[in-house]
Amino acid sequence: MAELRAAVSRLRRELAAHPAEFPDRCIAEDELAALAAMTIDGTPEVPRLRRSLLLIAGAIGSVSALSRGLTEVRDAVELFGEPRRQGNEPR
Repeated sequence: MAELRAAVSRLRRELAAHPAEFPDRCIAEDELAALAAMTIDGTPEVPRLRRSLLLIAGAIGSVSALSRGLTEVRDAVELFGEPRRQGNEPR
C-alpha cells in the first residue's frame, strides 16, 4: 500500500507541475485523487485499481514527461495481483 501511495503522490505532483494542457488532464487528476483516497481507506479493490490505472494511462499515456511516473503507478498496482474470481466465473 505504501508503494502505491508514494507512486500516486509523485505522479500527482508531476502532473500538477506539467505546464502543458491536454484534453483528458482532468480525468487523470480525478483518477489519481481516487487512487490516493483508496490508499487511505484501506485495502482497495483490485478491479477498481485497474480501472483507474487504465483511465490514467489513456489520459496521459501520450505525455512522455509523465511516462516514468505512470510506470511507477502501474508497477504499484501490479503488486496487488490479479482480482479474485467469484463463483463459477471461467478462468
